[in-house]
Amino acid sequence: MPDRDEPWTILRLLTWTQNYLREKGSESPRLDAEVLLAHVLQTDRVKLYTQYAEEVGAADRSQYKDLIRKRAEGAPVAYLVGRKEFFSLPLNVSPAVLIPRPDTEFAVVECLDVLKGKADPIIVDVGTGSGAIALAIAHQRIDARVLATDLSPEALAVARSNADCHDLSDRVTYFEGDLLAPVADLGPFDVIISNPPYIATDVIPSLEAGVRDFEPHLALDGGPDGLRVASRLIEQAVPLLKPGGDLILEIGSDQEPPIRERLSCLDELELAPTIRDGAGHPRVIRARRRTD
Repeated sequence: MPDRDEPWTILRLLTWTQNYLREKGSESPRLDAEVLLAHVLQTDRVKLYTQYAEEVGAADRSQYKDLIRKRAEGAPVAYLVGRKEFFSLPLNVSPAVLIPRPDTEFAVVECLDVLKGKADPIIVDVGTGSGAIALAIAHQRIDARVLATDLSPEALAVARSNADCHDLSDRVTYFEGDLLAPVADLGPFDVIISNPPYIATDVIPSLEAGVRDFEPHLALDGGPDGLRVASRLIEQAVPLLKPGGDLILEIGSDQEPPIRERLSCLDELELAPTIRDGAGHPRVIRARRRTD
């Protein structure tokens, strides 16, 4: 950031940074600039608008410059500030976990919908990562007990910190291990929900740099066809669902036909209509275990 005689006010910093990040290919340069500066100044992003004329000190400018450099290199803003909001809950995030996406909220909404009328439900969130799905459900349903699994101990450490931050540790329990194996003896369950890795291995090198180079491949790589994890999860889930219980999966936009085909082959399950995201893409598939 050039050092000139003119004071580096909040407005000047934001304007300069917005232009710089736009040149570096950011899709949201103004938002990035504001979120990072609010983080450095330990204030709310909205408050920046009322403080445009205030000068930013040298120490804060230096910290901000370092964050902007990392953002220009592709580092996601959520990792740089260490948090991301999901279902109105601020969550801690780190490179050990996938950054929660708004599209995953469609799976949470579907889960909350099927839980209506069920008292004291037990839900399993498979591959919990930051704990986003598990915590959103527990926060919305105070009578729910949520079990959350993940292969990564580093991810589980982040998830536990988020549960502590939102006083949900008494109702969300974490288990390290592969898919449903750590909780197989604790069923049956009302809902098994997951945002599994669903990107085909050979597609990962073509992803946006911020995803490809910074987010954990364990949470992205779904094998050669993108279905390796989902297929295994479907097999494990069926015997662990209560009659009338639901399996809810987030899917890639091109995976609706193969996932529905796999589910439709199982006599124990009854498929629901696919849920589409805000862009109209297939996003969530649900299947219910039959009661007869």
